[in-house]
Amino acid sequence: MDYASYLANTAANLDKVRKIEPETAAGFAAMHRAAFYDGDVSKKHKELMALAIAVAKGCTDCIGFHVRAAIKAGATRKEMTEMIAVAVLMGGGPAYMYGAHVIEAYDQMAQPA
Repeated sequence: MDYASYLANTAANLDKVRKIEPETAAGFAAMHRAAFYDGDVSKKHKELMALAIAVAKGCTDCIGFHVRAAIKAGATRKEMTEMIAVAVLMGGGPAYMYGAHVIEAYDQMAQPA
Protein backbone atom coordinates (compact mmCIF):
# COMPACT_ATOMS: atom_id res chain seq x y z
CA MET A 1 0.00 0.00 0.00
CA ASP A 2 1.18 3.52 -0.75
CA TYR A 3 0.51 5.18 2.60
CA ALA A 4 1.10 8.76 1.39
CA SER A 5 -1.63 8.39 -1.25
CA TYR A 6 -3.87 6.40 1.06
CA LEU A 7 -3.74 9.05 3.79
CA ALA A 8 -4.23 11.86 1.26
CA ASN A 9 -7.39 10.12 0.04
CA THR A 10 -8.64 9.63 3.60
CA ALA A 11 -7.93 13.29 4.40
CA ALA A 12 -9.88 14.36 1.31
CA ASN A 13 -12.82 12.23 2.40
CA LEU A 14 -12.63 13.65 5.92
CA ASP A 15 -12.73 17.16 4.43
CA LYS A 16 -16.08 16.23 2.86
CA VAL A 17 -17.37 15.07 6.24
CA ARG A 18 -16.11 18.30 7.87
CA LYS A 19 -18.19 20.33 5.40
CA ILE A 20 -21.31 18.28 6.05
CA GLU A 21 -20.87 17.89 9.83
CA PRO A 22 -18.65 20.76 10.99
CA GLU A 23 -19.67 20.51 14.63
CA THR A 24 -18.78 16.80 14.79
CA ALA A 25 -15.45 17.46 13.09
CA ALA A 26 -14.69 20.37 15.41
CA GLY A 27 -15.58 18.29 18.45
CA PHE A 28 -13.32 15.45 17.34
CA ALA A 29 -10.47 17.88 16.61
CA ALA A 30 -10.87 19.44 20.07
CA MET A 31 -10.83 16.02 21.71
CA HIS A 32 -7.71 15.11 19.73
CA ARG A 33 -5.91 18.29 20.84
CA ALA A 34 -6.97 17.70 24.44
CA ALA A 35 -5.51 14.18 24.43
CA PHE A 36 -2.29 14.61 22.44
CA TYR A 37 -0.17 17.05 24.40
CA ASP A 38 3.17 16.54 26.13
CA GLY A 39 2.27 16.06 29.77
CA ASP A 40 3.32 13.48 32.31
CA VAL A 41 2.92 11.04 29.42
CA SER A 42 4.81 12.24 26.36
CA LYS A 43 3.12 12.83 23.03
CA LYS A 44 5.30 10.05 21.58
CA HIS A 45 4.00 7.54 24.10
CA LYS A 46 0.43 8.69 23.57
CA GLU A 47 0.87 8.14 19.83
CA LEU A 48 2.23 4.65 20.48
CA MET A 49 -0.81 3.92 22.69
CA ALA A 50 -3.17 5.16 19.98
CA LEU A 51 -1.29 3.06 17.46
CA ALA A 52 -1.63 -0.06 19.62
CA ILE A 53 -5.37 0.53 19.83
CA ALA A 54 -5.55 1.08 16.06
CA VAL A 55 -3.76 -2.24 15.51
CA ALA A 56 -5.95 -4.11 18.00
CA LYS A 57 -9.12 -2.57 16.51
CA GLY A 58 -8.00 -3.08 12.91
CA CYS A 59 -8.18 0.51 11.67
CA THR A 60 -5.83 0.92 8.70
CA ASP A 61 -6.54 4.65 8.41
CA CYS A 62 -5.75 5.15 12.10
CA ILE A 63 -2.56 3.12 11.71
CA GLY A 64 -1.35 5.38 8.92
CA PHE A 65 -2.15 8.64 10.70
CA HIS A 66 -0.71 7.51 14.04
CA VAL A 67 2.45 6.02 12.50
CA ARG A 68 3.06 9.38 10.84
CA ALA A 69 2.38 11.27 14.08
CA ALA A 70 4.50 8.84 16.12
CA ILE A 71 7.43 9.31 13.74
CA LYS A 72 7.03 13.09 14.05
CA ALA A 73 6.99 12.68 17.84
CA GLY A 74 10.27 10.73 17.70
CA ALA A 75 9.14 7.09 17.85
CA THR A 76 11.58 4.57 16.44
CA ARG A 77 10.95 1.45 14.39
CA LYS A 78 11.95 -0.68 17.39
CA GLU A 79 9.48 1.12 19.64
CA MET A 80 6.79 0.39 17.08
CA THR A 81 7.68 -3.30 16.90
CA GLU A 82 7.50 -3.55 20.69
CA MET A 83 4.12 -1.80 20.56
CA ILE A 84 2.98 -4.39 17.99
CA ALA A 85 3.82 -7.16 20.47
CA VAL A 86 1.54 -5.59 23.09
CA ALA A 87 -1.23 -4.99 20.53
CA VAL A 88 -1.02 -8.62 19.40
CA LEU A 89 -1.29 -9.76 23.02
CA MET A 90 -4.49 -7.75 23.36
CA GLY A 91 -5.92 -8.30 19.88
CA GLY A 92 -4.73 -11.76 18.80
CA GLY A 93 -4.21 -12.90 15.23
CA PRO A 94 -6.06 -10.02 13.55
CA ALA A 95 -3.83 -7.55 15.41
CA TYR A 96 -0.79 -9.47 14.18
CA MET A 97 -1.95 -8.88 10.60
CA TYR A 98 -2.59 -5.17 11.21
CA GLY A 99 0.74 -4.90 13.03
CA ALA A 100 2.44 -5.69 9.74
CA HIS A 101 0.82 -2.54 8.33
CA VAL A 102 2.64 -0.51 10.99
CA ILE A 103 6.04 -1.63 9.75
CA GLU A 104 5.06 -1.07 6.12
CA ALA A 105 3.83 2.44 6.93
CA TYR A 106 6.88 3.21 9.07
CA ASP A 107 9.29 2.05 6.37
CA GLN A 108 7.53 4.27 3.82
CA MET A 109 7.19 7.38 5.97
CA ALA A 110 10.32 7.45 8.14
CA GLN A 111 13.29 9.43 6.96
CA PRO A 112 16.34 7.24 6.33
CA ALA A 113 18.84 7.41 9.17
